[in-house]
Amino acid sequence: MGIFKTRENKKFSYSPRYWDDKGEGNPYQIENRFDKYRSTVGRTNNLKDKFKTAWEELRHDSDRKINRRILWIFLLLLFVFLVLIDFDLSIFTARR
Repeated sequence: MGIFKTRENKKFSYSPRYWDDKGEGNPYQIENRFDKYRSTVGRTNNLKDKFKTAWEELRHDSDRKINRRILWIFLLLLFVFLVLIDFDLSIFTARR
């Protein structure tokens, strides 16, 4: 009876026809471009250790120019959002 039996996925073993390995590894392997620069990738630690290593990496290897640029972009987007919802921006100006 085919109602309770689940179908198995097909498995393919693809090997390129004109590819010669020469010790370079698989060219079809997908990996993140920043994996080789991060200390948090590739370890099999628990979640708490991953957060600790990510926090240490952020504290010691952060770039201040990038952080400032992200802050300016956020403030600009916030200002555009406040203008779009017709927020009264006069509270930010000094009254005399």
